[in-house]
Amino acid sequence: MTNIAMYGPTYDPDMVRPMREELVRVGFKELLTPEEVDQAFDSGEETVLLVINSVCGCAAGNARPGAMLALQSERIPNRITTVFAGQDKLAVARAREYLAGYPPSSPCIALLKNKQVIGILERRHIESRDAEQVARELAGWFDQHCSAQGPSIPREEFEKIIPYRACGSTIPRM
Repeated sequence: MTNIAMYGPTYDPDMVRPMREELVRVGFKELLTPEEVDQAFDSGEETVLLVINSVCGCAAGNARPGAMLALQSERIPNRITTVFAGQDKLAVARAREYLAGYPPSSPCIALLKNKQVIGILERRHIESRDAEQVARELAGWFDQHCSAQGPSIPREEFEKIIPYRACGSTIPRM
């Protein structure tokens, strides 16, 4: 018998809601189940951007704004997806299966095509960069591998978004 409690959220869902919503506002589709992850990655020739979101204030505080800014580029991935570590545990576990060969990392940003990783920024890569540097790296990937027309949302709408910044240690565990 499976212990369902072990699949519940680690952090209070209300406390992480702003971290989830800012990605959704710029066009990310939240993948909440393993089945949704499989559907997103069954994309044939399409490119899929995956952000493994996290409460980590240091790295995620640069990953989310960097990914959001990169989606203001002229070329963007066909599919823009996110899972949240410590929240949707089964979906995160499935997403990490598509990142085989890379250690689990939260946050993490990966670009895939034909279910193959063609670019990845792990936490260790993100921690040493600011959001603009993350965005430049991603935009370079998009220019090289993506064909969908950007930006993901109009610039005027994007400029109204204030990225959420908080230290994960202040978020209560469940």
